[in-house]
Amino acid sequence: MDLVTLGKTGITVNRNGFGALPIQRISKEDSAFLLKKAYLHGITFFDTARFYTDSEEKLGYALSPVREKIFIASKTMTTQPEEFWNQLSTSLRLLKTDYLDIYQFHNPAFCPKPGDGTGLYEAMLEAKHRGMIRHIGITNHRLPVAIEAANSGLYETIQFPFSYLATDQEIALVNLCREKEIGFIAMKALSGGLITHSTAAYAYLAQYDNVLPIWGIQKEEELDEFITYMEHPPIMNAEISEMIALDKQVLSGGFCRGCGYCLPCPAAIEIPTSARMSLMIRRAPTSVYLNDEWREKMSRIDACIHCNHCKSHCPYGLDTPKLLEENWTDYKQFI
Repeated sequence: MDLVTLGKTGITVNRNGFGALPIQRISKEDSAFLLKKAYLHGITFFDTARFYTDSEEKLGYALSPVREKIFIASKTMTTQPEEFWNQLSTSLRLLKTDYLDIYQFHNPAFCPKPGDGTGLYEAMLEAKHRGMIRHIGITNHRLPVAIEAANSGLYETIQFPFSYLATDQEIALVNLCREKEIGFIAMKALSGGLITHSTAAYAYLAQYDNVLPIWGIQKEEELDEFITYMEHPPIMNAEISEMIALDKQVLSGGFCRGCGYCLPCPAAIEIPTSARMSLMIRRAPTSVYLNDEWREKMSRIDACIHCNHCKSHCPYGLDTPKLLEENWTDYKQFI
């Protein structure tokens, strides 16, 4: 089995973390089935967040009987110490546990530090002192914040988007974390669905011995795919290298990563998919997006009120309204 250790935390698990964001889209019983099956096949790292609606509740419902045999990471988006304690208490209650293995600041616009005036990092330290959390982490989509966190010496894990579409600067962040013995948790390993070759995604990340991918799973066939990799992990070879090179040609540049921080949209535009529809319709069966449902959703772009909420909240600095218009123009060529 292909194992990875998250830096100084000592947490050692197989290279298949379960990303529990997608299970908020399926029923409680379907979620429990997937989570239990994942555990029974050797997956022991589960990542969730207070922000993921009922994800924590579903995880606690399914896996509380085996709590001591798994690792749970959750997150808080709060910017207030008082709310920090409320969110942590809620997460523990829903997860049916009295501690979290890793508690992470969830995509903050800055790197929380002691004495910065927010009181957030001090709250993390107090929670660790009380035994409510065991390790302090941070997640981000902003490279400068992630680099600052790595250099600060304050964080035991960093969660950041990482896939074979990574830039040289993002690869340097992974190497910096290895050098400083910081656990690196890779989100968006499939780039929000744009990468369709999970074998290539797995083989690429397996080259980095300090990286733990968390795969967003909501279907049994998706879970089965990664379960097979536990005993037969894909290895980088000429065929996979060529596959990656072709994808990089198509997908490099300023594309929407589908992180969702642009939401909610006052015009009800489903931005994370709509802003990259040109890529999606060329990488999925046409029936998935060229249908009445998505035609109506894409037409909402015409109702954009140009409030620029999406643009100002994009951690990648994309001109989201422009991307939406371009993708809607392209989409109309197919309908």
